[in-house]
Amino acid sequence: MPASPVIDVERLSVTYGDFTAVRDLSFHVRRGEFYALLGTNGAGKTSTLEVVEGHRRAASGAVRIFGESPRDRRAVRPRMGVMLQESGFSPDLTVRESVGLIGALSGRSDDVDRVLGIAGLTRKAGTRVSQLSGGEKRRLDFATAVYGGPELVILDEPTTGLDIQSRDALWAAVDRLRDEGSTIVLTTHYLEEAQQRADRIGLMHEGALHREGTVAELTQALPSLISFVLPPGAPEPPTVGALNGAFHIETFSLQDDLYRLLGWAHDTGVELRELQAGPTRLDDVFRAIGRA
Repeated sequence: MPASPVIDVERLSVTYGDFTAVRDLSFHVRRGEFYALLGTNGAGKTSTLEVVEGHRRAASGAVRIFGESPRDRRAVRPRMGVMLQESGFSPDLTVRESVGLIGALSGRSDDVDRVLGIAGLTRKAGTRVSQLSGGEKRRLDFATAVYGGPELVILDEPTTGLDIQSRDALWAAVDRLRDEGSTIVLTTHYLEEAQQRADRIGLMHEGALHREGTVAELTQALPSLISFVLPPGAPEPPTVGALNGAFHIETFSLQDDLYRLLGWAHDTGVELRELQAGPTRLDDVFRAIGRA
């Protein structure tokens, strides 16, 4: 029998008065998986995660974390770390005190210095939260989420405000957590982060799950693109789609069409300027959902 999912959401609905933010949403996250829940602004992903985290009640449906209700804090909290968009630490506490306090409240055990090292905050251990930069506060959010190596880590916009080096360090730490068996759930507006790392992606729009699958499964529904510019006086290529001298070819047979185009360019001695060719990207799928 397959192992039960770490997160199991069945027909979830979330309402705010007369407004339905999430309707009839179902998805699951397997143990050890990296799952990205993405969506347009107002898609309902934050409301969904708030229910998963145990911070909000569902209007209807069922949510189980490790087979338990997320509202059962004794059962769930020691096994789950959450990096919120903004955690609201006490400004008068130091970084070390903040990590130790949240760690103790989580019910997990760890070495504070080890966690500060993972988050790149060792030199800021004695600094008060009020004196941290925005990026340093995000690293503090991450430190408290991964304290104790939880089985499930939820990352809500984890790299907002981080410079490139800090982003790389954060993802290296996430990779180590995955190697140790943690399950990761991500929501982000940086689609390339999800495209590079997620095992599966759920795309939400207007409170519903529109598509779900691997990056390959999501992108193969849309055509690949070949684009180039011809020099003045060049003959017409064996394709259509010219716009102000620029050509854009949408194709579901990228390799075959690119082979024919390059063969034509070689035979006619034409330079294909600004040539680009590649499969559909996740952001193209994202835009397609927004236009639907």
